[in-house]
Amino acid sequence: MQRTGTESSDINDSPQQFTGDGVQIFCGDCLDVMRQIPDESVDLVFADPPYNLGKRFREFKDVWPSDAAYAEWCYQWLELAISKMSGTASMYVMTSTQAMPFLDLWLRERLTVLSRIVWHYDSSGVQARKYFGSLYEPILLCVKDAKAYAFNAGDIEVEARTGAVRQLIDYRKDTPAPYRSTKVPGNTWYYPRVRYRMPEYEDHPSQKPETLLERIVKASSNPGDLVLDPFAGTFTTCAVAKRLRRRSIGIEMQPDYVKVGLRRLGIATHFQGELLKPPEKPYVRRNGNGRHGGLEPQQSGLFDAE
Repeated sequence: MQRTGTESSDINDSPQQFTGDGVQIFCGDCLDVMRQIPDESVDLVFADPPYNLGKRFREFKDVWPSDAAYAEWCYQWLELAISKMSGTASMYVMTSTQAMPFLDLWLRERLTVLSRIVWHYDSSGVQARKYFGSLYEPILLCVKDAKAYAFNAGDIEVEARTGAVRQLIDYRKDTPAPYRSTKVPGNTWYYPRVRYRMPEYEDHPSQKPETLLERIVKASSNPGDLVLDPFAGTFTTCAVAKRLRRRSIGIEMQPDYVKVGLRRLGIATHFQGELLKPPEKPYVRRNGNGRHGGLEPQQSGLFDAE
């Protein structure tokens, strides 16, 4: 695997492992770590890799020489992840809108693609002026066996406006009856992105919200199942899995983000003599490229501060 950017010498050695209550954290490259995981042992994979958009993740800059080179790298870790999936496992894959067609075509030759999900969010940051700006990220839901996989519809139902709000009657039935007040969500999901003043915020350029992972973990796994996140980042997947009584494995190659996982999952309060504590949130913050932004007002609601 070839990447641009400087990588810490810590992650070029054997992966470090940390163990907590039902969770394993590995500090290393997922291509190396996943080879250590027994085949067909994982019940759910959530993969949110770098998107090849030029963001900086501590010592690593998210840039590949070409779209083809990025896709080839993705095929490597996807092949490994598939080999770790049990016969009834599911996989959720995220990437940029530009790269997803490559992965979709590749995955449909190896797994069954059940859903193509759109994670839609509110506008923030710099707005496009000469084209239609992106307000979503794509997610693929794939399974090994289209006839045998976990899908806990009752755990993720949402309000159905036809029945719950409008209280309409379905006259197509032999005996007219009210429409259901709940339903399984469709494939367009609205969740706000993680904002600077949210309690779950960590200093990471592409942190995913707990609400997004909660729906995924609830829908496609059961208590006691093993969840794998090859690009753990701020370890949101592992944190949600722990709260929902699933076991988890999180892999992350940047030591600074591993520290976040150790603290967030209650595995350690100190690391190499350093006290692990949540990020301080002054009004002056850093943007995704490490530069300082302007003053940010106190945010009282999800959409008050832009």
